[in-house]
Amino acid sequence: MRHIYLFTDFEYSGPYVGQMHARLADRLPHGVAVIDLMHDAPRQDPRSSAYLLAALASDMPADAICVAVVDPGVGTARRAMVLEAGGRTFVGPDNGLLSQIARRTTGAVRRRIDWKPGVLSASFHGRDLFAPAAAYIAAEGKTWLEQATTALDPQTGGIGEDWPEDLPAVIYIDAFGNAMTGLRATALDAGATLGVGDLRLSRAGTFGEAPEGAAFWYENSLGLVEIAVNLGRADNRFQLAIGSPVTIG
Repeated sequence: MRHIYLFTDFEYSGPYVGQMHARLADRLPHGVAVIDLMHDAPRQDPRSSAYLLAALASDMPADAICVAVVDPGVGTARRAMVLEAGGRTFVGPDNGLLSQIARRTTGAVRRRIDWKPGVLSASFHGRDLFAPAAAYIAAEGKTWLEQATTALDPQTGGIGEDWPEDLPAVIYIDAFGNAMTGLRATALDAGATLGVGDLRLSRAGTFGEAPEGAAFWYENSLGLVEIAVNLGRADNRFQLAIGSPVTIG
């Protein structure tokens, strides 16, 4: 049974996550679970969110459906799209959010969503368009896709596919103050140092390898380079925020 994963910048306060669940519950076949992957993606920042979503996608089951909504252009002429990539299906805005998954997946297919619901608000396509589309895909699969979407020319690159393969910047800060970057750890040698401002950080395999209060970088559980301080907060130590640049040395 396929499950639906939600990736948004809505956060849990307010009605938005609940409305997404309610709209899906009205339409999903029995037995399809809805999983809150995260709702604090970089706010109104499809570029940073694209690298974070690509890292998270590798842990989704091969037949997962993901509704991804970081959509500051909602209500404008930006397209709605479905991305089929490695057996997984992603539904969201064509604003670069799905670009890194597309470029990292051989044979990925980008599709424009032609279907429109009876009521489509100008400000909440997550609820009105993307969630119902995902529910139809879960119920009808290829049949719905062939009727309601149009495959885009694979020779025409999508928004964001010219962004760097690895982003040397902070893309997420967790509750502990650790700062994830858009760099995959495989892009760095084990002996590489990471530049944060004027400081150079060395790699540690685990937090326990670093003295208390020491700053370092490590490969996190998503395979990304992350900046941390053992028993401290890297964001406060280095005044880090989403978009803060890092360098490799």
